[in-house]
Amino acid sequence: MKIFRYLMIIVFAMAAFEACKEEGRFGISSKDTTIPEEPVVLRTKPLYGGARVFYKLPKDEQLLQVIAEIKANNGKTFQFSASYFKDSLDVYGMGDTVEYTFNLYAETRAGNRSNAVPVTVKPLTSGIWHVKKSIVVRPGFGALCVDWKNDIEQTVNVFVDVDFNSGGIHKQVGLVYSSNSDSVREFVRDLPNEPINMKIRVEDIYGNTTDHLNLQNLMLLEDIKLPKKTAAGDMIWKLPKTNDSIDWIPMCFGDSHNGRIDRVIDDVIDRKDGMSNYMHAGARGRTGNSKDGNVWNLIIDLGEYYELSRIITHQRHDMTDSDPRRNLYRAENVGHFSLWILDEDQPGNREWDIYGEKVKGIWVRLSEHYIPIPQGLAGPEYPKVGLNGDESYMYPDEPKFTKPVRWFRYEALSGFVTTNGIPYGNADHNCLSEVTLYGRKADKNK
Repeated sequence: MKIFRYLMIIVFAMAAFEACKEEGRFGISSKDTTIPEEPVVLRTKPLYGGARVFYKLPKDEQLLQVIAEIKANNGKTFQFSASYFKDSLDVYGMGDTVEYTFNLYAETRAGNRSNAVPVTVKPLTSGIWHVKKSIVVRPGFGALCVDWKNDIEQTVNVFVDVDFNSGGIHKQVGLVYSSNSDSVREFVRDLPNEPINMKIRVEDIYGNTTDHLNLQNLMLLEDIKLPKKTAAGDMIWKLPKTNDSIDWIPMCFGDSHNGRIDRVIDDVIDRKDGMSNYMHAGARGRTGNSKDGNVWNLIIDLGEYYELSRIITHQRHDMTDSDPRRNLYRAENVGHFSLWILDEDQPGNREWDIYGEKVKGIWVRLSEHYIPIPQGLAGPEYPKVGLNGDESYMYPDEPKFTKPVRWFRYEALSGFVTTNGIPYGNADHNCLSEVTLYGRKADKNK
């Protein structure tokens, strides 16, 4: 035991000694004016819009870091640093595939810098050019869809300048989108059904910019809001009874608590406390498959045949004065869903009786959607966003109309809440306030 104690004393003493040495290494002395030696550049490796510099550190006990400084195209000097633990440093801010020269320094704890070591590199193509090359603009319904890829995931600013005439008045609108996501889709809305010109360029945070992508005479796709009622106020849309099935998919239950299923098609949005204009599935989701849990399906008979283009959904709000946001983009609202249509040209193997009418067909899945959660809003701003509803295209990747359909299905998959680290992971997504569809009248006999 004595030997063990002696060994432990020696270990602790050595640890304390090394700690004191390390503490002494970082002791800042105002009297320290010693200029450190320069780092020795060993090699460079080109990166996208930058370079990695490998170097040999100078032998200096007061060494803190290695610094690189580069002057960008916007005239600003940007600084990159790496601690004395590392033997390489990444430097960015290079917008073109030409030679750039920047300075490398060693710096001590007292702020003393070595002489500058000039480093000349030729970078790989900057991310701004990759993004610009990937930009695709598609005509959409009530908007222009702007898509781009950013595989390198560097932060970029995409500048979109829109030029058009509206009511005989010439207008110009400038928009900026900032993102480092690998895939982005933005909608430019509030545009007229007139020819639209668009210019797009991409800029990085160092002031490097691409030239413009010029697009001329773009036109929106046109659709209309599908009528839910006749001029006399009679309902055109119909909802099957709970558990009535088509192609083995049962109609949901929506009358739990204060909710009522028919309120999702009454053109009235849940906007304030006591109004209760929403459906509530009561955690009684049914798809015909028990493993789906609380996934439920809202089936709508449109009454006539339409070619569908997009859907706008409204959530349960249930506002109170103490919390103006209340349930919007959280709680029991649906945040993740799929859209389906019944293809009656594929008859299936069974007829289904809906209010005495024989229906045959196969459900065809069109698309899957996650409603974005607005970020950075104050509580009173959520009702304004919720009032507009959340729009989704039937075919988001290539906006177009569906084939002529009469039966539509909204499949509620999950809510907004992150659960066990999984976004949109909660399964108590019971509420929906309103469903509105857009498209155009179809001739089923064509």
